[in-house]
Amino acid sequence: MPILAFLGRRLAIFAVSLLGASLLVFAVCSALPGQVAEVILGEGATPAQIDALTAELGLNRPWTVRYSEWVGGMLHGDFGQSYFTGQSVMDLMAPRIAVTWWLVLFALALSIVIAVPVGMVAAMKRRSWVGFTASALAQLGMAIPAFWAAIVLVLIFAVGLHWLPANGYIPLRVDPVSWASHLVLPVVSLAIVQSAVLVRYVRSAFIEVLSEDYYRTARAVGWRPFPALLRHGLRNAALSLVTVVGLQLSAVLVGAIVIEQVFALPGLGSQLLSAVSQRDLMIVQGIVMFLAASVLLINFLVDLSYAWIDPRLRAEGAR
Repeated sequence: MPILAFLGRRLAIFAVSLLGASLLVFAVCSALPGQVAEVILGEGATPAQIDALTAELGLNRPWTVRYSEWVGGMLHGDFGQSYFTGQSVMDLMAPRIAVTWWLVLFALALSIVIAVPVGMVAAMKRRSWVGFTASALAQLGMAIPAFWAAIVLVLIFAVGLHWLPANGYIPLRVDPVSWASHLVLPVVSLAIVQSAVLVRYVRSAFIEVLSEDYYRTARAVGWRPFPALLRHGLRNAALSLVTVVGLQLSAVLVGAIVIEQVFALPGLGSQLLSAVSQRDLMIVQGIVMFLAASVLLINFLVDLSYAWIDPRLRAEGAR
């Protein structure tokens, strides 16, 4: 069946990409200068003590053996143990995953909610001051660093107006209202930049739709411009939007690491920076691999969404 062949090919690509990502992550972490045992023991440690702790941690074994054990453990949900605390990496990551993903998913959703209508208006009114203003604001948003937007929002809404908290995080199960209020500024800060990027692509996609015959036909039979574009153009422009959203996910994750530092959110980003400074490479490997797997999974879902949006791609992909 075409759909099964299409799905099989995408799954194979996903699996190979995941394996390649794991190899790259492990190789880069293994090649970093310095020794974990030396960091744990401190500057006064003797070479014999360093060698003994290195052997105890298993870091003197061939990298192929350590890589095989690491990958095998991840297949069972075991990302290893922290070199410093001995705790499970997955147990350390688990409470922070939700924080990062709430931030990323809400920021992406808000970016799409902003970008689609603004991009449509920018396309339809591209020869007027409305379209020019929308395009100019998008260009400005792309030039603004997320951390700078975060600082400005904190100064206005937290320090000046006292409407929202400036930092910290309250778990959803503890207080849903406080949880939401603590996420507003981080989400908006991250969404400002991402929505500006998406507006440019949405505008270009809808400009192409405006020149298509099916849009002209819809207008000829009595559809008004905006409803015609929404009804007959959104599905065709969705391919470009979905592609850009998939590509922007990695940028959103990187931006989330910075935003977590600004707002003191206990997410994966702050944990990653802390692990890097301590050279706790098992935590670094676990977090980077989890983020890489998340990006690959989203891209896999994006590929599947292509087939749902445009069934012709299923037939082509199955050949």
